[in-house]
Amino acid sequence: MPLTLFEKIWNRHVVSEFSDGRALIHIDRHVLQETTSWQAFDALRERGLPVRNPELTHSVIDHSVATHPGRTADSFPPTRDMILAMRRHCQEFGLRLYDIDSDRQGIVHVISPELGIAQPGCTLVCADSHTATSGGLGAWAWGIGTTQVLHVLATQMLLLRKPETMRVTFNGTPGRGVFAKDLILHLIGQHGVATGTGHVVEYAGPAIRALPVEGRLTVCNMSIEFGARAGLIAADDTTFQYLAGREFAPKGAAWDAALPEWRRLPSDDGALYHRELVVDCDAITPLVTWGNSPQDVIAIDGRIPAPDSFAEPDRRAMAERALRYMDLTPGTPIEGTPIDYAFIGSCTNARLSDLQEAASIARGRKVAPGVRALIVPGSTTVKREAEASGLDTIFRDAGFEWRESACSMCVAANGDMVPPGKRSISTTNRNFEGRQGPGSRTHLASPAMVAAAAVTGKITDVRRLLDAGEA
Repeated sequence: MPLTLFEKIWNRHVVSEFSDGRALIHIDRHVLQETTSWQAFDALRERGLPVRNPELTHSVIDHSVATHPGRTADSFPPTRDMILAMRRHCQEFGLRLYDIDSDRQGIVHVISPELGIAQPGCTLVCADSHTATSGGLGAWAWGIGTTQVLHVLATQMLLLRKPETMRVTFNGTPGRGVFAKDLILHLIGQHGVATGTGHVVEYAGPAIRALPVEGRLTVCNMSIEFGARAGLIAADDTTFQYLAGREFAPKGAAWDAALPEWRRLPSDDGALYHRELVVDCDAITPLVTWGNSPQDVIAIDGRIPAPDSFAEPDRRAMAERALRYMDLTPGTPIEGTPIDYAFIGSCTNARLSDLQEAASIARGRKVAPGVRALIVPGSTTVKREAEASGLDTIFRDAGFEWRESACSMCVAANGDMVPPGKRSISTTNRNFEGRQGPGSRTHLASPAMVAAAAVTGKITDVRRLLDAGEA
């Protein structure tokens, strides 16, 4: 019987099956971050349990650490104890830790692919919802709770029910100024934040195949905002070229053995999915959100919708609340909306290619008066590579702040935040009320769109600046 990519991965990882429909699944890689793991370590200690497979666990400090140059564990006092506890836990249980000063440090979902921890066909978990990012390499990666962190540390397995499958096929060719972020925002905007609920989503089609790995990671990252449990993109030669030589990827004979196995993973012709959707990429233009949900998204040349344009009563009520919170008027163009902050960072869009896209807009321009603009690379490696190619100079010359790697303004848990009532345009994945700070107002967009807003002082169609740059 033809099988989907997900079904093949599931079948290869079933340890035992139970009569109630659950299965015990082996976990190949476990990644920890400091804000969601300390209770699991306390439980291990109370039960006198060791970590079963410490060699399969990678730990990092990313969510709560400050981003300014010279930062230490003491730089943001409210999170100091959390950082010190992570160090103690990893030392006590013999786990590798990518600490603040490590050259491997970075946002957990950036370093997992970057270091080759995530690989095609593997299972990877972390107590963070956007673990789905690593699905861009063909891994089944998903977020878990703290209790499940304990289970993985103690047993290297999880008890799960098999999710349903969905395939989203992206046809056509994205136009000028349209990036991976726009593709996934378009999908969420068209179908809503609950459509993926209960599913593992496989992204397919020529537009997905044309994306570099870093763009694929962006798409899979926001599977969570689509409501899905995970997102997957089948590995191909682009994937293998990306992984070759990375620190934890197979080497030598092990690489030669892995490649044929990885090539057998893509879904078989005729494989059946519980649901299928199709996206026409020819119709997608640069996008930006207007409300407090990722589904509140419109084209840059669109107008802010009126609540009564939505058929469902709940959706109308959400729109009314969002417009009050965001201080926006229905019927007005989204382009031209003034901004106070511009943030380029997060596990969604803080890789080298993201910074390159933003730098192409920032080069030779200046951040608009009254705008504070931050660049926070997704990892220390990204920062190092960006500096080696001169991107930091481009950003600094333009008036952007050049920071150290961490989650930063995405979650506002390390001192980087947008003040109440101020408007931010951001490369992050969530625009919830207060997400970037209490009372903050957030618009989501691609790195190029955020850079365009930073240098114009308002939400701007990036294509205008691309055209000007070629004039």
